[in-house]
Amino acid sequence: MNDTSREFEMMVARRYAGTLPAERVRMAAEMFDAARALALASFPAGLAPDEVRRRLCERFYGELAEKAFT
Repeated sequence: MNDTSREFEMMVARRYAGTLPAERVRMAAEMFDAARALALASFPAGLAPDEVRRRLCERFYGELAEKAFT
């Protein structure tokens, strides 16, 4: 499903194309930080640090997380 108009997609593409590489990296890092904060907020309070890391890895990397924590 795509609810974004083609005109808006093109506007966003032009905006990104006009940014410097360092700015794109900064934007990506900020988006990752926001996604991480949302994931952390969804976890139950009081988890051990190792469990938080395991859940974050699972949330972001899916089945690949199993290989990191086996």
